[in-house]
Amino acid sequence: MIEYVKAKKGIAVIRGLRAVSDFEYELQMALMNRRLAVGIETVFMMPSEEYSFLTSTIVKEVASFGGSVKGLVSETVENALRRKFKR
Repeated sequence: MIEYVKAKKGIAVIRGLRAVSDFEYELQMALMNRRLAVGIETVFMMPSEEYSFLTSTIVKEVASFGGSVKGLVSETVENALRRKFKR
């Protein structure tokens, strides 16, 4: 991830924390990223309550079984998932 941020001349990585259980992993990643690239910061954001349960794994699974992910992801992502899992 840090190599991508460097290549794009980015200054920060934005990560979401849905639950306390996410924090330990994300903290470890942020500290390693800081070690790999001192000038790139990690910013943590909390989702609104309506999206706190949502994970990319759940969204992909719903889409893979033909379920609707409308309102859970952007229209662009929704269309990409539909193409990927087209039956």
